[in-house]
Amino acid sequence: MEACYSQDKFNATSYDVMAMVIITLEAFAGMWINTFIVSVLCFAWVKKKSFNSNEKILLFLGCSRFWYLCITWVYFFLSIIYPWCFYVHPIPQLFAAIQTFLNFSNLWVSACLSVFYCIKIANFRHIFFIYLKGKIDRIVPWLLLGSVLLSLVICILVYIITDEAHCNNLNSTTLGNFWKLSVRMDEHFFPIFFISGFGFASAFTAVIFSALLLLFSLWSHKRKMQTNSAKNLSMDAHIKAMKSILSFFFIYSINFTCLVLTLIYATKKEDPMTFLILVFQYAFPAVHSLILIFSNPKLEKTLLRILPCVKCKACMR
Repeated sequence: MEACYSQDKFNATSYDVMAMVIITLEAFAGMWINTFIVSVLCFAWVKKKSFNSNEKILLFLGCSRFWYLCITWVYFFLSIIYPWCFYVHPIPQLFAAIQTFLNFSNLWVSACLSVFYCIKIANFRHIFFIYLKGKIDRIVPWLLLGSVLLSLVICILVYIITDEAHCNNLNSTTLGNFWKLSVRMDEHFFPIFFISGFGFASAFTAVIFSALLLLFSLWSHKRKMQTNSAKNLSMDAHIKAMKSILSFFFIYSINFTCLVLTLIYATKKEDPMTFLILVFQYAFPAVHSLILIFSNPKLEKTLLRILPCVKCKACMR
């Protein structure tokens, strides 16, 4: 048994090593960035003893992304260094469930943040939109609670389905997240496809509509200011907000595409396309969090203050 463990432990291909190095860099960069967001928000809470709605969403998002990247890195590490442990029940099922919970929490809270910005910033005269604008601060805690409960439900379903599939196919340890469990394409696997696809599509739809509505509102307001010859700091702020929204929309679209492709290439092993998909997928939490930092004056100011090299460049300007 010890010889078998030793053989599994050191049986890592060049593909495994390259994947582990890249995922490690992405995971630790993402964890550092999201730790920064959570730390700044917690220090601010200590000073003023309260959170506004935006800070609540950012705090929850930072925590979910930190733990998602942490669990993902641990999964990669164990799957390469100690692959035999995934033959032990219920380790693969637990990783599948935990990754599912954190991944869907990340996606839906990101969607909640996009909806929140749309309702808070956009300027529409429809009575329902005005009602939402007045109630959004009370709705945010319920949106976060709903995201957690939905993620928990899907997490439990994935655990049950993965457990049944694992019992039918013990050879289920491969490189990647839980979608790469090499189960057969039978009745156990399709429910995961359906549940995941529905979750991905619902979050992406919310992001699309909120981003387009917000862009339309900001663009209309920008045109009015130009007509009135009112080019000032307000217009610059609107342009910056539009750039941030477009950046978020672009990377969220890439992430959604990667999530869908992950389902398509779920049973592929050491495939270049699968590797590329994973690289883009695990880069999303770090890149989006960076966009959130530079679109938030408090976070951006704190980041520039703690990074001496960036601060020097800013002073030289």
